[in-house]
Amino acid sequence: MAFESLTDKLQNVFKNLRSKGRLTEEDVKVALKEVKMALLEADVNFKVVKQFIKSVEERAIGADVLNGLNPGQMVIKIVNEEMVSLMGSDTTEITLQPGKAVTVIMMCGLQGAGKTTTTAKIAGKLKLKGKKPLLVACDVYRPAAIKQLQINGEKQQVEVFSMGENHKPVNIAKAAIEHAGRNGHNVVILDTAGRLHIDEEMMAELQEIKANVEVHQTLLVVDAMTGQDAVNVAKEFDEKIGVDGVILSKMDGDSRGGAALSIKAVTGKPILYIGMGEKLSDLEQFYPDRMANRILGMGDVLTLIEKAQQNMDIDADKEKQMAEHMKKGKFDFEDYLESMRQMRNMGGISSILSMIPGMGSQMGDIEAAIDEKQLARMEAIVLSMTPAERRNPKLLNPSRKHRIAKGAGVDISVVNRFIKQFEQSQKMMKQIPGMMGGRKGRGMFGKMGGMKFPF
Repeated sequence: MAFESLTDKLQNVFKNLRSKGRLTEEDVKVALKEVKMALLEADVNFKVVKQFIKSVEERAIGADVLNGLNPGQMVIKIVNEEMVSLMGSDTTEITLQPGKAVTVIMMCGLQGAGKTTTTAKIAGKLKLKGKKPLLVACDVYRPAAIKQLQINGEKQQVEVFSMGENHKPVNIAKAAIEHAGRNGHNVVILDTAGRLHIDEEMMAELQEIKANVEVHQTLLVVDAMTGQDAVNVAKEFDEKIGVDGVILSKMDGDSRGGAALSIKAVTGKPILYIGMGEKLSDLEQFYPDRMANRILGMGDVLTLIEKAQQNMDIDADKEKQMAEHMKKGKFDFEDYLESMRQMRNMGGISSILSMIPGMGSQMGDIEAAIDEKQLARMEAIVLSMTPAERRNPKLLNPSRKHRIAKGAGVDISVVNRFIKQFEQSQKMMKQIPGMMGGRKGRGMFGKMGGMKFPF
């Protein structure tokens, strides 16, 4: 996950600051030197880091901070505020034309950045907001680019306009806008061609589209895993064709995350969204304050709640039934499967835990303890049960367990151990009814849209 290494290092710096009753000017300078090294190792732009440290130091080395009741916490607060400022402070939305006017969005980026998939993700976001988007296949060079957009458009239930590979992109864009006007589409999203690197031919093509079509928003997709290269790409695209906003893809990968902290400062262009997975729903609005909290290990409860609400497609009756099961310790294997499904929809255990305050410093130990293959085996065991066995685990006699073990491809001892652990979890749930809602409400689980975790 992006920023994982940076978060760990910053957590250690902050731990040392908090452990001191009083801070001296030298304490602050030593701490900020470590913060500087951590940011540089995360591939944050050198000039950005230099200015960031200067801003923090000017605010942190003052009588009000050093002589305060909790100087360590005040320094951390200043770091948080300056990091939010660095990434743009305000959340930026895609600007749409008012009323029934058609908004034209041109998507651009280098090949391999995930532009076509991101284009479909944007269409899905706009559709959820009540818009009627039209995806336009303007990449006539990359093999299967048109087919990829059509498949993704079908998944999002969004129409895709294509004229094949034998037309100029500018002519395809013109025809698509006319088609949109005739068919009630109010957003046209142009998926343009990328290259392995920036070249004059690609830029000329994008400039030609903008010269002949009124493009209201030009959005650039950059790969977060390329670090400072992503910042350089954003700067060059902006200088040559003009960019209104940036979307960072592959933020769920093993990236150092420096691009997120550098792009706004270097280019002046806001980050609109971040891609957090390959699924078409894995696109998050970029909130600078929430991202700063994640980086500093403070969690991101608001995004966690939003994810839970967005991914809950169970009806109210089923949600109530699951909550009652958990309160009474009758959480069965059907509920377990539902929990696993919900957890996957939200990005998995690691993604969920990374948004919980205070978990940042423990993420390494927790992830090491979580065996994704083991979770898959547990799910295979449950899927090898009959519906009756899932609903009533008491039916699981030795002969049934042998059948289940064979169906799941595991040893009988694995099945016995899993069932025993499941029974222990049920007993534990009986002891914490307050977490499931209490007398006055549905508590933590209700607030988070009925989300249940299988651990």
